[in-house]
Amino acid sequence: MSPPIRPVMTNKPPQKTKGLLGSSIVVACMTMLSRILGLVRDIVIATMFGAGSHADAFFVAFKIPNFLRRLFAEGAFNQAFVPVLAETSQHDSQQLVRAMVSKVAGSLLLVLSVITVVAVVAAPVLALVFAPGFAGDSDKLGLTADMLRITFPYLLLISMTGFFGSLLNHAKRFAIPALTPVLLNLSLIAAALWLAPQMRVPVMALAWGVLAAGILQLLLQLPFVARLGLLTRPSVKFGDARVKQVMKLMLPAMFGVSVAQINLLLDTVLASLLQSGSVSWLYYSDRLMELPLGVFGIAIATVILPGLSQKHAAKSPQAFSDTLDWALRMVLLIGVPAAIALGILAEPLIATLFHYGAMGDQDVLFSAASLRAYAVGLLFFMLIKVLAPGYFARQDMRTPVRIGIWAMASNMLFNLLLVWQFAHVGLAMATALSALLNACLLALGLYRQKIWQPCAAWGVFSLRLLAASAGLCGVILVTFKPAQVWLNWGLWQRIEHLAIIVVLGALAYALVMLLTGLRWVHLQGPK
Repeated sequence: MSPPIRPVMTNKPPQKTKGLLGSSIVVACMTMLSRILGLVRDIVIATMFGAGSHADAFFVAFKIPNFLRRLFAEGAFNQAFVPVLAETSQHDSQQLVRAMVSKVAGSLLLVLSVITVVAVVAAPVLALVFAPGFAGDSDKLGLTADMLRITFPYLLLISMTGFFGSLLNHAKRFAIPALTPVLLNLSLIAAALWLAPQMRVPVMALAWGVLAAGILQLLLQLPFVARLGLLTRPSVKFGDARVKQVMKLMLPAMFGVSVAQINLLLDTVLASLLQSGSVSWLYYSDRLMELPLGVFGIAIATVILPGLSQKHAAKSPQAFSDTLDWALRMVLLIGVPAAIALGILAEPLIATLFHYGAMGDQDVLFSAASLRAYAVGLLFFMLIKVLAPGYFARQDMRTPVRIGIWAMASNMLFNLLLVWQFAHVGLAMATALSALLNACLLALGLYRQKIWQPCAAWGVFSLRLLAASAGLCGVILVTFKPAQVWLNWGLWQRIEHLAIIVVLGALAYALVMLLTGLRWVHLQGPK
């Protein structure tokens, strides 16, 4: 048998890759850019199309393939494929790895093609299933179906993009997969500003923008995958052992992802039964919570999954534990100050971003209340993102799914207990409490199995974190103004004062960390 291959398979000398911290920073910066452009995209679409029936039709037509993408491509497939790829790379030859990639790619492409053809043909039925309220408006339903025929192939394109992105992440080439989502936002912005005015039905431009984004995102990956020597001709081999292994791991992973979607659906259903505006208040506060979660939590999780998978395949339990331990400390280092800032600065943040036009003072205050509840759970949401790969990398999909079921059941119970007393804030509190349970059970399972063994530095790190957090709180409270003052200020006054608080708070947090002995070398992850 040929010797095991390296992640990058070319005749050139291996390039020096960034460490865990450097890779996490790269992914976080690319994700931040995508989130900012996503906000610009939302503003442009709102300005061009408002919230009328045409906008509703597009959002449904885009939501269907986007929902399936989150459930299938980004969630279950990535979690199942990366560990199998790492195992194959560790033990098999370059030729066998290329063959495995070819078979998985072909099988995935065939399944997605069949799903896409069926969905395009059955677009009116799909539109009715996802938007039953459109049944009374034949024009709106027809427009939704027409756009769905254009947007649904995005699922195939972005899923293959995710497949190639997994190959790049495995080779520790994180920048291109992290940059790829930017193209979707740029494509939709261009479609809204340039293509829409030229079309008979302007909103159709957005559907074509989604399709164009899928093509661009896929094409962006191909040259970089070719450099790895893994751009092979797809072949369909459902009977192959590795293909079966990926499919076997995907089934529980898909169920695990669906647990989170069910929780979100239940929250929305209950919020729709409350006071008018409850759904929107939760949406605005969730958008703010998703920023640190998406930028930092998901960035660290993306970086450690390939490394953990490779360390498990190489039978290096200590290196596995060290990588997981580093990720947990990085999450606390970023997540604790982020949660504190969101909790204390809830009104200033909501007012600065959203208190314009139809959004009144009460909307800001109610959104801020649910943001504080979400802030309690932010740290646990981030911990879940880095604890779950500790199971996925070992090809243990069942344990996180089982824990996810417990978390889903607890979320339902907490919802029913809290919603009647605290309304929409109770729903946010229930989400935070279920995240706490989920994170604790994941961590406890890894600790009991001795997969994660905390290092000796935790005591000193905890004291530093406590001191720096106290310094951050002190600065924020000293510079803080009452909510009514923020509501009375104009845009630039809000931006100026918020920027001052954020900068001074960040400086205080970093300064205390430095004074208590934290150095750059402490942040470097294991090799």
